[in-house]
Amino acid sequence: MQRVSVASAKPFEAVLGKLEAAIGRPQMDAFRQDVVAAKTHTELERVVHKAIGVSGFMEFARYEMGEILRKESGGSSRRILRLVIGNPLIMSQMVAQVPDAASYAPVTVLIDERARGVRLSYDRMSSLLAPYESAEALKVAQDLDSKVEALLTAVSQ
Repeated sequence: MQRVSVASAKPFEAVLGKLEAAIGRPQMDAFRQDVVAAKTHTELERVVHKAIGVSGFMEFARYEMGEILRKESGGSSRRILRLVIGNPLIMSQMVAQVPDAASYAPVTVLIDERARGVRLSYDRMSSLLAPYESAEALKVAQDLDSKVEALLTAVSQ
């Protein structure tokens, strides 16, 4: 597995704010209902395009690990946030070729506050799918990696 990390000297909240501004943050229950209600691929595409942000991604879930650590340490711990982001249309292209890709998509972006700034990390999808030897899925994964890495670089600046 290959991990990409991008450092930022900006405060945690500034980095998170830029990331949240770039990704769609749909109300997930309504999104799921709209996906189920879509009768055609064209309708599904409309639902997804409505949900994604300017980056082409949407947030599926968030896990605030830093909050748990702060409770354990009495409030003095750093912030750590795991965002699960993706695009169902991109995910479906990989899963159609390699069903196991559904184990890895959507992807995780970790935002980790450290003494010298914030680190954004991501495990490259192409490295996770390489063992399956599907050229088609690998091409989609490499494109996804480029998009995620560009997003992380942009929000870190």
